[in-house]
Formats: sequence, structure tokens, C-alpha cells
Amino acid sequence: MANYDGPIYDAHAHLISDNLEKYPRSKPFVEGDAEASFFGPGMIGRPGGMHGPNPNNVKPTAEQLHGWMAEQNVVGIAAVQKGLVYGTDNSYIVDAADLFPGKMRAVIIVDPQAPETPQMIRDGAERGIVGIRFFGVGVKDRSVWLSSPSALEAWTLANDLGLFVDIEAPAHGSYELIPVVEQMADRFPTLRIVLDHLFLPDVQAKHFGIDHRFNGFRSRYNITYKFTSLNMDFIREKGIAPEAVLKRAVDFYGADKIMWGSDIGTSSGTYAEMIARAKDATVLLNEEERRKVLHDTGRRVCIG
Repeated sequence: MANYDGPIYDAHAHLISDNLEKYPRSKPFVEGDAEASFFGPGMIGRPGGMHGPNPNNVKPTAEQLHGWMAEQNVVGIAAVQKGLVYGTDNSYIVDAADLFPGKMRAVIIVDPQAPETPQMIRDGAERGIVGIRFFGVGVKDRSVWLSSPSALEAWTLANDLGLFVDIEAPAHGSYELIPVVEQMADRFPTLRIVLDHLFLPDVQAKHFGIDHRFNGFRSRYNITYKFTSLNMDFIREKGIAPEAVLKRAVDFYGADKIMWGSDIGTSSGTYAEMIARAKDATVLLNEEERRKVLHDTGRRVCIG
């Protein structure tokens, strides 16, 4: 198959400021610690594994990534708040997206239990954000966290304001959240719900863990997935071919429900390397499927 040379949309890119005075980093968040026991070497910038002892852990500013986008024919990104650096202080991700409004749109992190969240969502919508993210690292009961009355208010606001809801894939227990996600998809049938990192299925299981348990997700058009560099790292470290997992995901869900995201700012590698790996991972797809995964789905879902 010829190399893909069409446009690319990056549905999951983290931006981090080099101005520590204006955009201080949240001390309670230490990158990698919360999920270290699950991900292990070779992923999320941790030494070892197939990235070697000294992985290239790029933490780009908006200006840096904008330059790399032009080099790689990336026509737009969803700029996703980096929770393990900034928590729910979304100042930088919103300001960063404002620098390149035609290329970058912000996705902020909100705590569905926090009293300030509704106003944070309204303020973000006025600033042009495209989505809110529920980042449940460290949360013990995520089902309650995502479905409580206060959480429902956040879901409702996102729906009313035309934003999408992005849910961080839990390192453990993703299957337990299936009923909650299905319930919200049915309650808000026009709300775009995006699940990070293929929702981290058990790739060592039959069909790479993408099976009948997700039939409800497959049948609900408003539920979509990101396939990211984190996925590719995790899959590769298990001795599994990323292209085989992506092929299974596309065959099961359809290419119009799968979008690529670099995970730059968390996963290892240069941006050029991530783009090359993304293209390689689509080698088992046909041309229409490749374009949907690498561009069309992400742009449609993230921009609306």
C-alpha cells in the first residue's frame, strides 16, 4: 500500500508551557506516578522497554507543536489539558489554543464533583473550547464519580453548549464503566462522547479485548475512540502488532468511530516519529479507512 500523504488531524496532543511563573505546575501531580504500576517501562516517557533507557520525552509548547504540525501536514489538533502537570487549572491550554485558533482547539479537564465546575465549563465555552475531559486518575469509584447528580450537571452543560465529553481510560476497570457510558450516551443522544486510548482493552485477550462487551458502544453512534501513541507503546511492549489491534478496532466499531491522537507531551518519541508510527499502524486498512482514522473522524468529532 502506498504511503498515506493526506492531511492528518491529531485528536490528542498535550501542550506544556515553558513559562513556569505564568503557568505554575500543580505540585500534587507527579507525571507517571499514578499509573506507573500499570504502564511500566516503554510508555508515558518511562525509561526502558522498546524506547530504550533514554526515551525522547517531548513536552511541546503551542509554538513548538505548531511548527511541527506544518512539517508533518497536521492540519489541526485537539489540545488536551495535561492533568498530571496542571490538574484542573486550564489556563495554559486555553491560552495556547488562542494563539492558533485555526489549528488548535482546547479540551479542558474538569472535576465532575467540584462546585466550581459548571462555571468553569461555561467560561471555557465562551473562550472557544471544544470539549471537557473527565480525568479520573486516583479516583476509586469512577462509576459514582461519573454519574452522581453533580456529574450529571457537567454532562448536561456539555450537551447544551455543544461540547464533547472526553473520558480518560482507566488503567484498571474500564469494563466496569460500560453501563455508565451507555447510560449517558442514551440520555444525551447528540452528545459526542470520546473515549481515550481505545479505553485500554485487554489486548492479550481474544480479539485484543475488543469484543461483545462493547457491543453497546458499537451500536451507539455518539461514542467514539482515540487510538494513540500510548496504545501503540502498550501493545508493542506486549509483543503485539499495533496494526493488528487497530484493524480489529476498525472492523468492530467502524473507521468513523476511530481517530488518531499523538499523545505528545506524555508518550515517548518525537512528533515526526509519532506521525510515522501512526501511518504504519494503518497499513491493514483501506484508503478510505486510513483517511478517516488519520483525519476525518478526529476533525469531525473534535470540531463538530
